[in-house]
Amino acid sequence: MRSIFIFLASTLAVVLISSVLLYEDEGEVITIGASTGPFSDMVNFAIKPPLEEMGYSVEIVEYTDWVQPNNALHNGDLDANLYQNVTFMNNFNEENGTDFSELIQVPTAPMGLYSSEYESLEEIENGSEVALPLDPVNTSRGLLTLQDAGLITISDDANTFAIEESDITSNPKNLEFIFQDAGQLPRSVDQIGLSLVPGNFALASDMDLADALFLERMNENFRNQIVVNSKDVDSEFAGDLIEAVQSEHFNEVIDQDFEGFDKPEEE
Repeated sequence: MRSIFIFLASTLAVVLISSVLLYEDEGEVITIGASTGPFSDMVNFAIKPPLEEMGYSVEIVEYTDWVQPNNALHNGDLDANLYQNVTFMNNFNEENGTDFSELIQVPTAPMGLYSSEYESLEEIENGSEVALPLDPVNTSRGLLTLQDAGLITISDDANTFAIEESDITSNPKNLEFIFQDAGQLPRSVDQIGLSLVPGNFALASDMDLADALFLERMNENFRNQIVVNSKDVDSEFAGDLIEAVQSEHFNEVIDQDFEGFDKPEEE
């Protein structure tokens, strides 16, 4: 009987030691959510390797909408996410009672005006329909892009982050605006003929930024960022995320694989 107890105790010790070694080998797990396409690629190829060098085991969860990544972050299923700008985040906090904070901005693919019917802005016909993102922040980005392209004029009194159709003071081509979920906008290039597509959705649909009739002149408040729950802003993993984005590896990958992305200004 004594030999059986010794055997069982030895076996348990081996299991416990193996578990500890396995955990140490894997390192602390950090789970990051990102929108499918360039931002999940950015996490995978530009952010994950530096974090792994720090000893983390990185799990990436991909999303195709702009609500679930924040729900998952709030619920604790994610440690951080990458898909939204500070204006979108602040609006989400206000509307949903969440408490998120930004850590650091990342290079962001600009929104573009794409067309299957026209090869230049001058060719756009009177009364053409234009598809825009449905949510207020990206509607604003779309309308500002149309203004920068010389197609409409927006009132100087308009809220830059919540521009509405009523803020348009001049629309010489009588453009008609169709508001859609962002994920539908790449298809609208063919279905409607003109569509303002956020860069991450364009690239996820194998569209080329260079094919846009006009690219967004990005306001820094519209550049995407890594977001965490506010209680984690001063945590060790948050600091390590910032360090990963500031790493030489991150910058090398961006320069090589994310051509055309709007970069934050270096401090």
